[in-house]
Amino acid sequence: MDQEKRYRLILSQMFKECYDIVEGIPTFKIFINGKWRESSKGETFPVDSPIDDSIIARVQSASKKDADEAVTAAYDARNKIRDIPAIDRIEILNRARHIIEEHRDDFIKTLVEEAGKTESQATGEVRSALQRIKLTLEEARMIFGEYIPGDWSEDTMAKFALVIREPLGVIACITPFNYPLFSAVAKVVPALVSGNSVILKPASDDPISALLLAKVLQEAGIPDGTVNVVTGSGGEVGSTIVSHDLVRMITLTGSTETGKQIVKMAGMKKMHLELGGKGAAIIARDADLNLASEKVLEGSLKYSGQRCDAISRVLLDSSIADDFVSLLLQSFDKSWKLGDPRDSSVTIGPMINKQAAERVQMLVDDAVSKGAKVLRGGRHNNCYFEPTILDQVPLTADIAWEETFGPVVSIIRVKDIDEAIAIANKSKYGLDSCVFTNNFYTAWKVSKALEEGTVTVNDAPAHGVGYFPFGGNKDSGIGREGIGYSIDEMTRIKTIQFNLAPAGLGKRRNVPRM
Repeated sequence: MDQEKRYRLILSQMFKECYDIVEGIPTFKIFINGKWRESSKGETFPVDSPIDDSIIARVQSASKKDADEAVTAAYDARNKIRDIPAIDRIEILNRARHIIEEHRDDFIKTLVEEAGKTESQATGEVRSALQRIKLTLEEARMIFGEYIPGDWSEDTMAKFALVIREPLGVIACITPFNYPLFSAVAKVVPALVSGNSVILKPASDDPISALLLAKVLQEAGIPDGTVNVVTGSGGEVGSTIVSHDLVRMITLTGSTETGKQIVKMAGMKKMHLELGGKGAAIIARDADLNLASEKVLEGSLKYSGQRCDAISRVLLDSSIADDFVSLLLQSFDKSWKLGDPRDSSVTIGPMINKQAAERVQMLVDDAVSKGAKVLRGGRHNNCYFEPTILDQVPLTADIAWEETFGPVVSIIRVKDIDEAIAIANKSKYGLDSCVFTNNFYTAWKVSKALEEGTVTVNDAPAHGVGYFPFGGNKDSGIGREGIGYSIDEMTRIKTIQFNLAPAGLGKRRNVPRM
């Protein structure tokens, strides 16, 4: 007991099988074929909390051999999950939802420590994960096929077909650091309810939430081998999984660069890739500026801007620019406080690591050197980047085009809506954008013109629990995610044709041919 008090991340008794205490630090195991075990090469790596750079845990540095065994275990178990009646799969996953609810505090504590989220943000992520499970299980009851009569075509006159949906088999789920629990739930749960087995590879910055999820699923009664979690490097573990011949689908949320690498390695696999974004907020001259300023700050700064659906640039009509900026600064000064996320008064905590903060610093410095004006913030200290407002950002600045993924409001002044649309569409990304206007025709014009997967009117983009489908165009990805849509992505269509002619049951043409 004295040893347990030496470390920060103290979890409920249910999770004790997931880790050992080594020199006062929890050392988590990988989960393969229903067993919690160490890496075959006997190596671990630290999980540093971005709050203060302290080591809160160690996790296994899995080998290629471990990754291969995880894929094989999932392949061998694929019929276990497929053969479970759908109503029982739903029952198992509903049980998992209740277990997460019972251990809500464990997940909140873990998200704060490993991801640097505020308690409010961590609580919101757990709540969203629970709701995503609930809604996915309801949508699972809609996995139907269809009957197609053959007598609409001469060559299938005596036939009919059933078109059914089947599981793909083994699905590799690769999740990002920014929503380590929710992203794992959003990929693993629809895969399982559809009758697939999975290998989950979480981000190395904050992998603990995914391991706790695996324990929850084990306790809920998921068959051994159906869920496997391996931690380690993308180069060793990730590459082995995505290139493996037994994997039938890859679902990744991550950077565009990672997505392109996976496409090259994957071969003939189905893929769902949710990648980078450069979300624009277009502010029309007839917009509600109070609403727009509030939503722009929320969309740009929430979780330090480390969201693919974040507002990454503001395209602002010059005729209202000064009024908008004034309101923006007023709201900013009242609502956004940087600091330790364990402090309840703090609204914005650290970035995931120091390297991420340094990258944002380079983008800000480049913009300033080219003429942008720093109105607030602009500097970082270790993992903490000050919430920042840049005005008059020139189009020559890298931050006008590169995904920011940091707490920066980048204001680009434009002459009119047409120029805003043109600048927005020049981006290589096409995930989310938004427009603020009180004119329906302006909203419709912008929404139709933007080359985005989703356009939001009079609000900041937010994927939320995925109730509405989302996904990217251009370099922002392939496929769509969301309630129901994820299940569609994780199943395949099979056509079964029946010939009725031998039994004399097929229809015959009676109308003389022309």
